[in-house]
Amino acid sequence: MPKSLVIVESPAKAKTIERYLGSDYVVEASVGHIRDLPAKATEVPAVYKGESWANLGIDVDNDFKALYVVTEKAKKQVAKLKKLLKSSDGLYLATDEDREGEAIAWHLLEVLNPQVPVYRMVFHEITEKAIRDAVASPRELDHRLVDAQEARRKFDRLYGYKVSPVMWQKVKPGLSAGRVQSVANRLIVERERQRIAFQTAAYSSLEAEMSSDGTFTAALTEINDVRVATGRDFDAQGQLSQADRTIVTTDQGKELASALTGVEFTVQSVDSKPYRRRPAAPFMTSTLQQEASGRLGFSASRTMGAAQKLYEEGHITYMRTDSTTLSADALSAARTLIRDRFGQDHLPADARVYTKKVKNAQEAHEAIRPAGDAWPNPVDLGFKGDKADSDQARLYQLIWSRTIASQMNDAEGQTVTIRLAASPAGSETYEFGTSGTVITSPGFLAVYGRQSDESNEEERELPNLSQGDTVVATSLGSKDHQTKPPARYTEATLVRQLEELGVGRPSTYASILGTIQSRGYVWKKGQALVPALTAFATVGLMENHFPHLVDYALTASMEDDLDQISVGEIEPNPWLDDFYFGGVNAKGETLPGLRNLVSDERLADIDPVEINTIPIGVDNDGQVVVAKVGKNFPYVQRGEEYRSLPAGITPDEITLDLAIELLETPEERVLGRDPATGIEVIARPGTFGPYVSLGRPPKMPVASSPGGQLLALPLHKKELKVALAYMRCMTDDPDNDSVKQAIKNPKRGIGDAAIKRLIEFGETHEITLLEAFKRSKEAGSSPAAQKAIRSFLKLRKSIVDLREADAPAALRSCLEQSGYIKDLQRGDNADRLTNIDALVETSRVFDSIVEVVSEL
Repeated sequence: MPKSLVIVESPAKAKTIERYLGSDYVVEASVGHIRDLPAKATEVPAVYKGESWANLGIDVDNDFKALYVVTEKAKKQVAKLKKLLKSSDGLYLATDEDREGEAIAWHLLEVLNPQVPVYRMVFHEITEKAIRDAVASPRELDHRLVDAQEARRKFDRLYGYKVSPVMWQKVKPGLSAGRVQSVANRLIVERERQRIAFQTAAYSSLEAEMSSDGTFTAALTEINDVRVATGRDFDAQGQLSQADRTIVTTDQGKELASALTGVEFTVQSVDSKPYRRRPAAPFMTSTLQQEASGRLGFSASRTMGAAQKLYEEGHITYMRTDSTTLSADALSAARTLIRDRFGQDHLPADARVYTKKVKNAQEAHEAIRPAGDAWPNPVDLGFKGDKADSDQARLYQLIWSRTIASQMNDAEGQTVTIRLAASPAGSETYEFGTSGTVITSPGFLAVYGRQSDESNEEERELPNLSQGDTVVATSLGSKDHQTKPPARYTEATLVRQLEELGVGRPSTYASILGTIQSRGYVWKKGQALVPALTAFATVGLMENHFPHLVDYALTASMEDDLDQISVGEIEPNPWLDDFYFGGVNAKGETLPGLRNLVSDERLADIDPVEINTIPIGVDNDGQVVVAKVGKNFPYVQRGEEYRSLPAGITPDEITLDLAIELLETPEERVLGRDPATGIEVIARPGTFGPYVSLGRPPKMPVASSPGGQLLALPLHKKELKVALAYMRCMTDDPDNDSVKQAIKNPKRGIGDAAIKRLIEFGETHEITLLEAFKRSKEAGSSPAAQKAIRSFLKLRKSIVDLREADAPAALRSCLEQSGYIKDLQRGDNADRLTNIDALVETSRVFDSIVEVVSEL
């Protein structure tokens, strides 16, 4: 008997839903996206391989038409879905209800081409009621949501495929650029720049232990009615931001601590005011990531991984949302639980409604909460034994507590502030102050406590004092302080900043944080995100040459535009046209098109040496000291001197003094000679600390020199080995290995056996392989091999004639005439062709091909 086929994204989700739907339904997973733009040239269908846009996957001259292909990993699953569909009487597309989920549903529809009724089934929690309601009330596919997802995907492909190669050429291979990740990098680098520019200021504070009916502590706040400066009173230059402040110095603090001990203080005022704190809203994706970081120490990816499992197993609602709203059923469930477990006195008269959404909210339409209408504790869900402390159990507890707390009473209490003053022996007047809070009604704090970014200061009850009462300062202590630069971003605070700027989506933050770390832009020092010098170089490149692509407001406006596309207010193709070919933004400002920004003519003006150089300062002799990214490791340089930077050093620690200290550290020290070989044993400083070597390694050229720029390329890659072999073949006496490389790339009909015969002939007659080629008939080569050899010798003569041209033109012409470029263009070799382009570009710093070869 035919059954209806239900398709979801993941096998775990399918298993849970199938349990609820019963035997009339078959539930199968698509296992994520089944189609995408081609990831490599081999995925491009044969009919499109000749098209100039095929590898990009977008025909920019034909309304940005996308070339979608079934991904390699999805082919087997697609075949399975097609087979299941043949015996089904209906198809339910039950993918997630956000843009990505809608797009997956559309791709399934396009690929499966069902001949049975199709229904779009949506839900935001996997409970039996929610699933049955979704089956009973399907909707049509939302093509406007699909348009928005397609526009986002095309935009990101154009951005990544056009800007990333600029990074490879101008900074180093393996880097990437992206709409959100480049902005995230800029935020992190800007914060580090602030830390580098920060000027520290010193000040002291004074705290007294006061004795009355009991003891309490108070801090010095004023001297002669002038406020005592605290850290917040200084600016980034180390100066007081307000004139009406006085700085307590170290010596003054010690003197006051001694002078005021035993002095009687009079209470000037006692102020009491009600204390009230409201609970925080239920979680959306970004706040869940932030709170899990602060309370549980989870990274964003760890949080989302645990949340995904909780959702698929039916324990929480959909975890990618930027809404704080709770449904009527959820409000009822929360209030019932609070009444039953905590009592009526913890329940407000009316349900709390949180309607605030972050900028650009568009994902699901409810906050993250426990699923269903009964919200059990983790233990009741089976999180026992080893699982009781699992990521899922801890995250569920956090979500459960936050959701319940959001519907409980405010925390209430009383805050008392006391001001005390004394003028010992008629000297200056010193005022101290203290405050304490007593919670009289804990409200939501009974279940949730303070948020991770709030002070953990405990409640403090002060003695019952009145104006005019006296207390004695029984002991005092001074403490020295230094102002601190702005704290580096953590994953949680970076997510919060991106959210406030309106950049990115909740569903993208975890992957963005992973990308900027895996690409080497950022590393972690504890919880802090530290930018590598590579990030400084790439951010500088973007700010100076692609400023609008890392502009915060413009990037956020792109999210606004995608929202408008999703509701049909903007058409996607004109929007993409403005981005790629140039246009005018909402403010009437002209925006440059991406195509022109990455043109060869414009990129030629970008100096990679300048991009990869970060100024540090000038030494006493007027010599400029800089830090540089480097091919393998960052280093500092002064003139022709350079030293690698120690591993783990942060950019704000790379001061002029440190750089000079590194540069003036002896490059080597001879420890003695190896008894067995007589070779010197050398001690040298290195990136990861001192090391010893047997003999001296060859001295590397300075990175900014022609040789240094050449060696900065990935010369170990096959394509560059082949290119260098052809350059050597342009000289008068190429070595045998270079000739063999040229013969085999591309293949020229001269097999290994024929080459081996010619090498042996050359060794017998003490001639090179090239000379043996000229005597191939004498060497016994077959007629076919002789013909191929004659063709190669003719090619070599033509490329030798090219060497008089300037180096880049000679190299480009050589590789084109050889057929190697055309051979690479036939396959998935975009990265290899980019490396060839980088070699051609680098050869500009040499006068000739012969000079390039001699450098190697």
